[in-house]
Amino acid sequence: MFKGLGTALITPFKENGDVDYQLFEKILDHQLENNVDALIVMGTTGESPTIHFEERKELTKMAVAKADGELPVIIGTGTNDTVKVVEMNEMAEEQGADGLLIVTPYYNKTSQAGLVDHYTYVAERTELPIIVYNVPSRTGVNIEAKTFKEMADKADNIVAIKEASGDMSQILDVISLTGDKSTILSGNDDQAMPLMMSGGSGVISVLSNLLPGVMKEICDHILGEDYPAARELYYKYHRLMQLIFIDVNPIPIKFAMAQIGLANNNLRRPLIKLSSKNQEILLEEMRRLEII
Repeated sequence: MFKGLGTALITPFKENGDVDYQLFEKILDHQLENNVDALIVMGTTGESPTIHFEERKELTKMAVAKADGELPVIIGTGTNDTVKVVEMNEMAEEQGADGLLIVTPYYNKTSQAGLVDHYTYVAERTELPIIVYNVPSRTGVNIEAKTFKEMADKADNIVAIKEASGDMSQILDVISLTGDKSTILSGNDDQAMPLMMSGGSGVISVLSNLLPGVMKEICDHILGEDYPAARELYYKYHRLMQLIFIDVNPIPIKFAMAQIGLANNNLRRPLIKLSSKNQEILLEEMRRLEII
């Protein structure tokens, strides 16, 4: 799908709760100006569970038009209803998306065998390449390394995994078993460097909403095997990488983006705004880094 930096884009909302398409265009411009390697629309950071079908269509259309074939646009289409995933994939195809990000079924969950069945069923019904998204802290189900290998072996268009399990031992198993065939991407900013230095290909980043240039530079240094330069930047921003998860994503990153004029800090329920206490913690670190 891509190597390096993909940004998991926020979805901006107006005060009345409508999608702020004008602000979304500015966010896209910010990413393109900083030469990110991929745009990921309507992932977790984009509040995908609360984005309605017509909104999905418009956001996809805008991202595809703005990218203009220069970099891949990957659309989050995963739900816990396999048939609905297929429908979402069809919409993404129709709007010109380059790839799909599909999270594991949540709440109803499934077994490891069920995961293989779910993903291969979906893969057989789209021509687009698929990034499997493993985030057990949100879904309650983990994709084991051998399970991902099985599904990737069965479906040629299952080409990558976004690993957000947080379990580096498991991630190394995934790289060992599938890294010669599949793209392994970090789903956590603060694990991007160790994952990439261990054979992974990149990161789907939340922080890069705010600092795409910084995250791009870190990724480029690693891919260019300039590890000292990568470490210097990584550790400079490591605390901020952690603080953008001081509350449920994307609550903190939306607050941070509002400080530079690229978000209006509105979320859709059940998410609420960052607490005053956590706002001050985040602001202090942003001031230390001279972001504001």
